[in-house]
Amino acid sequence: MTTNAIDQVLDGLIDMHCHSGPSPMPREFDHASGARDGWERLRMRALVAKCHHHNTQMDVLAQRPLLADIPTEVIGAVALNSTVGGLNLAQVQLCLGLGGKVVYLPTVSSGRHIDCHAENLGFPTPTVKLTAERIEVVRDREVVPELGPIFDLIAEHDAVLNGGHLHPDDISACFAAARERGVRNFVVSHPDFVIGADPRQCSSYIEGGALIEHELHMYDPGAKMRWPVEQLMEWISALGPENTLIGSDLGQAGFPRPVDAFRRVAEALLDLGLPEKDLRRIVHDNPRDLLSLTD
Repeated sequence: MTTNAIDQVLDGLIDMHCHSGPSPMPREFDHASGARDGWERLRMRALVAKCHHHNTQMDVLAQRPLLADIPTEVIGAVALNSTVGGLNLAQVQLCLGLGGKVVYLPTVSSGRHIDCHAENLGFPTPTVKLTAERIEVVRDREVVPELGPIFDLIAEHDAVLNGGHLHPDDISACFAAARERGVRNFVVSHPDFVIGADPRQCSSYIEGGALIEHELHMYDPGAKMRWPVEQLMEWISALGPENTLIGSDLGQAGFPRPVDAFRRVAEALLDLGLPEKDLRRIVHDNPRDLLSLTD
């Protein structure tokens, strides 16, 4: 397919997982620059700005003058790691109350992530010294009580709960507890990276209302890809495009822009036989509905 034809399929896409700056990790671009590039080249509808270390909705508000003339919406999020106080209700109140839409359970502070550091999985080095404290979400087979009010607030705002970098069983436990408190929107990111969830486990998440998000960082040749695109195609075939999201997981210094990665991986998926309507559903319809956006 030509670039123009691919761009028509990707027109208005939503990047569910963008590591734009500022961040204590070296970044290639900030939120406004990422949004402008996305709009000018693909008419990107929105991007979710993710940082493992702070509430990005504050960034969005601070960069409002830079975003004013960019139609791409930048959506803030908070990851419940040690740098925001862990399972900190006040941080969730701040993020969602000021317009953020995504709450991540512990990522870099999860036991699973900390254990993976020993596996040399290529995590970037921060520019400042950060303390990585292990945060437990399940204790004695029960979800810790600190999560209850957080789930209530996510439900109140109809926001998205992401499973973070937790162990698969802990994701299941947290999602079940959150559903009981009214949370409706769930995402599991890169199940085969750090988390270690197989398709069977992901099917159980889907049965509970979750979408499964895969990351271009893992599949784009320009991002020193970890896996062949055929593996992503296998996931989509196994779980269905209606249950799939794609995020870039890009923004790291020296790595490609999300637009370029979306183009390359989209072309590869289409060449493997993924119907255009299914790709469109994955990059546009599913995240639009999840985030309650309009076209």
